[in-house]
Amino acid sequence: MRFGNFDLSVHTHGFFRLDGGAMFGTVPRTIWSKLAPPDEDNRILLAARSLVIRAGERVFMVDAGMGDRWTEKLRRIYDIRPQADDQPGFDPGSVTDVILTHLHFDHARGIFRARPGTENEVDLRFPNARVYVQAANYENAKSPNARERASYIAEDVKLLERAPLVLTSGAQEISPGIWVHGTNGHTRGHQWIEVKSDGLTLAFPSDMVPTSRHLPLPYLMGYDVSAETLLEEKDELLDRAVGERWILVFGHDPDVQAGRITRDEKGHYALEEEIVLS
Repeated sequence: MRFGNFDLSVHTHGFFRLDGGAMFGTVPRTIWSKLAPPDEDNRILLAARSLVIRAGERVFMVDAGMGDRWTEKLRRIYDIRPQADDQPGFDPGSVTDVILTHLHFDHARGIFRARPGTENEVDLRFPNARVYVQAANYENAKSPNARERASYIAEDVKLLERAPLVLTSGAQEISPGIWVHGTNGHTRGHQWIEVKSDGLTLAFPSDMVPTSRHLPLPYLMGYDVSAETLLEEKDELLDRAVGERWILVFGHDPDVQAGRITRDEKGHYALEEEIVLS
């Protein structure tokens, strides 16, 4: 999609499954299971999707997926199905900037990949890219609370010392028309991405709104560290998205890449128009 001064597309790193109840928090199973049918282990299908922003000679990738460094046990638990990097139109070496919305494993583990022919060696998957992450989230990932310890993999956080890190703070324009915005409801130092050009706006809310099924305000995840904070952050973002006709990209939706949203007859946020970026 041509979007003002940018060319936008999405890249799917693969698919995985997480517990449906955890993904919908306090929403009853009788409701969420109609939106996202679970398998026999109560898991729902999710995508690991990136937004790709091309601006002249720079290629920005938002989030990096789950990568390929998983034991067979964890592959089974999460039903991890990575896709190869040699997909048409995707060259990891062409990526100049990787923006990580946060360092949970399903968004950041793909920064590194296993070195062929070795058991424990890893290489940067995007060898020519700077890596942006909120300073607050980097510190949080180094010493996560007991509730989030399974989501931040200590080995990966340590490996980030090898990457050319750029630590962001709050709301910041990292390149003309590309903004990051710090939030704290899902996890401390999470950031969502805003792309602005020629009066148009596209947003990548990441785990604030992981799928199009999570648009209703109270549809939060059990993984969120502060539901009250996230409710305020999510409402502010979605209210602007409706009023200003933004496009939202859904990082975890297995079916819907992006869309514009509206308020339904009950005043709830809802998908108005599905948009395919690639």
